[in-house]
Parts: sequence; C-alpha cells; structure tokens
Amino acid sequence: MIRPAGAAEIGDASVETVAIEAEINRRRVRAAVPTHRTLLDFLRDGLSLTAAKRACDVQVCGACTVLVDGLPVSACTYLAFEINGKTVETCEGLARDGALHPIQQAFVDAGALQCGYCTPGMIMITKALLADHPRPSVQQIKDYLHGNLCRCTGYKKILDAVLAAAETE
Repeated sequence: MIRPAGAAEIGDASVETVAIEAEINRRRVRAAVPTHRTLLDFLRDGLSLTAAKRACDVQVCGACTVLVDGLPVSACTYLAFEINGKTVETCEGLARDGALHPIQQAFVDAGALQCGYCTPGMIMITKALLADHPRPSVQQIKDYLHGNLCRCTGYKKILDAVLAAAETE
C-alpha cells in the first residue's frame, strides 16, 4: 500500500505524522510522530525512557511529569509533536557520569520513595520548584507538589527530601 507523505500506517488505518526535532536529555532526537501520540507514549515506547509513568491519563496525578523547556508538563496529555524545537528533560536525564543528581540523591537519603511509582514525577516537579524558588518555604513546596499524588509515603519524607535538595542545589 502506498501511503501519502506525512502518513503512517497503524493497524489498518492511516494517520498523519509530524516531523519533530527536539533535545531530549541532552540528546538531539528527530522523529516522525503521529499527531495524536502523547509525549508519554513517545518517551516510553519510542525512546525507552520509562521513568515517567502512566497512571491517570487525565493530568491529575503527576506520575508522568517531565520538563519541557524547564516547565513541568503532564506527558500523558501533552502531544508529542508539541516538543518540536524544544528541550525535554526526564528523570533519566538528571544523573550525570553515573552519579545521581542531588535531587535524586536527596529522595534516596530521605527515604522519600517506597513503591517508586510517583518518584520520577516528584523529582521533576522538585527540579522545577527549585529553579523558581531555590530556598522554598514548606508552603511553596506543598503548592508545587499539590498535583503529584503519592499513596505510600504520607508526604513527610517527600517534604524532607525537597528541603534537603534545596540545601544541596
């Protein structure tokens, strides 16, 4: 079957694709993505970057939080083609030379992770918070984290981790 330019076959249907070029975790990525594909699916299935998790699919839990041009977004509702020309950072992209990023290390040291499902989103929202407020108050931390849900930790250890990360950043 011959497909028109800008179309890709998925199952029996043809869908439009968009060529994108973006920097993802300090690496230039070029791809053709279907116009309906979410950033979460592109990261997880297209690039094997699996830290961002699928949970609610409606932008309320924070498990899929990544940074696009430094701003936190819910990758489950953000369309992949929207990253064209932008910089994306995932939790995998924070570590350097085999060493955890100070925020990641603070979460480990504070025991702010149990099942780990929400942890990458919590870490990425913390990175955005500390970029805006290098020495955040507890209320600022709570305001930033309000869209990131955790069912395991009770949030006390997460607050401790964010405060510790602010001291090391």
